[in-house]
Amino acid sequence: MAANAIERWHDIVRARDPARLEALLAEDVVFLSPVVHTPQRGKAITTKYLAAALAVLGGPDFRYVGQWIWEKSAVLEFMTSIDGVEVNGVDIIGWNGEGLIDSFKVMVRPLKAIEAVRQKMAAALTRPTDP
Repeated sequence: MAANAIERWHDIVRARDPARLEALLAEDVVFLSPVVHTPQRGKAITTKYLAAALAVLGGPDFRYVGQWIWEKSAVLEFMTSIDGVEVNGVDIIGWNGEGLIDSFKVMVRPLKAIEAVRQKMAAALTRPTDP
């Protein structure tokens, strides 16, 4: 199941299809953002953050450049650019015994990239969703 959760995540990223998150996230998933102080708990809010991240970070420059997988967690290193700013980061993903993602932490560097991500994510998170 370990590789399955990560394979399914990669499929969602490649397809840029946040609708598929519903089937991959555990109800009690916890999302940790590089720019939000408190953990975001639950499938609905995590889906909202990950959908916004796919829109903001998942452009044509996005690519995973490293991957380390253990029994119930993985670290995926990524590179992308936002408005000419190079963004380097990691997704630290954990999953439960059912193969559902139950923790998702994003870390980003350098400081200029964090600010670019913060601005774009704030805009994406405040856009109204389609009915």
